[in-house]
Amino acid sequence: MAELTSAASHSRKPGVRRSNACAIVPGNKLSTMAQVRSLLAFGRRTCGPPRLSTRVDLTPMVDLGFLLITFFMVTTAWTKPKATQLNMPVDGPPTNIGVNAVLTVVALEDNKVFYYNGDLGQSIKERSYGVTTCHQHNGIGDIIRQKQMAMDRSYKGGRKELMLLLKATSQSSYQNIISLMDEKMINDVKRFALVDLPDKEQAQITILTATTH
Repeated sequence: MAELTSAASHSRKPGVRRSNACAIVPGNKLSTMAQVRSLLAFGRRTCGPPRLSTRVDLTPMVDLGFLLITFFMVTTAWTKPKATQLNMPVDGPPTNIGVNAVLTVVALEDNKVFYYNGDLGQSIKERSYGVTTCHQHNGIGDIIRQKQMAMDRSYKGGRKELMLLLKATSQSSYQNIISLMDEKMINDVKRFALVDLPDKEQAQITILTATTH
């Protein structure tokens, strides 16, 4: 260290600014290597800009998330129950309807639907009855549309003359009736009626559904 200090002091000249570099005087090899290592270590600690931490504190984001959830829960409109509007016929004389313009749909158990055209006895002879489901496609929806197309070809008023009769057995559910009424609205059936199912007709339908399966 004496040699290093002495060399640094003798190397200064008047009018020359002193630099941070230090000269190393040859001498003991071990002391020279130790001085080089100490200078290098000193340069690593002091040279260059200070390193900044890249750690991001996400704690405020948690509070922001809960505030957004609370905001959307308070301002969002919850789904309101919708009631199906049912227009009942007014009192008056009975309306005469053509037999071929009537399509009767009977709700059964297990979401099954029995249908027939016109009178049940005549429909059995013509085999214009069947069992299907409450679905819009591959179900009662297709049967209603087929009846409407047949009405367009054979009736002057077309499908507007169609009369849809809805009946239900004791094994059917309330949801089945709602599904049938939905099909009525989807296919734009103008005339329909909810009719009680007589015991005799229900017995015939039970036999027909058993043989159809």
